[in-house]
Amino acid sequence: MTNEADWIHMATSAVEIVGTAIIVVGAFGTLAAFLVGLIKGMTSRATLIADFRSGLGRSILLGLEFLVAADIINTVAVDPTIESLLVLAGIVLIRTFLSFSLEVEIDGRWPWQKGRSDDQAPRDAERGR
Repeated sequence: MTNEADWIHMATSAVEIVGTAIIVVGAFGTLAAFLVGLIKGMTSRATLIADFRSGLGRSILLGLEFLVAADIINTVAVDPTIESLLVLAGIVLIRTFLSFSLEVEIDGRWPWQKGRSDDQAPRDAERGR
């Protein structure tokens, strides 16, 4: 018979697998969309690259959310030591930095800034964003 810690480890593993799958499927999906767009040639290369980078970044962000959730579950429910909490804090700090960096790369603004105005969009399109 399995104990509670075994169930938590299995749940954590499942969440980690989902997070990893999101990143992998998102990466290959955005790559496929990029290649199809490149072959069809219906949009500019700059737009295709911007869409590829945006899709890849969003996949990474979503996958990281799941991976951090798995780390939180594992740290809080299974091994709540000071060392594991410090490791978790480091992971969350790194993930937050990555999230902010990817958000700036994808949207061209900090997460706490309001959405772009309509007059900004044409200038961004010219720059390939």
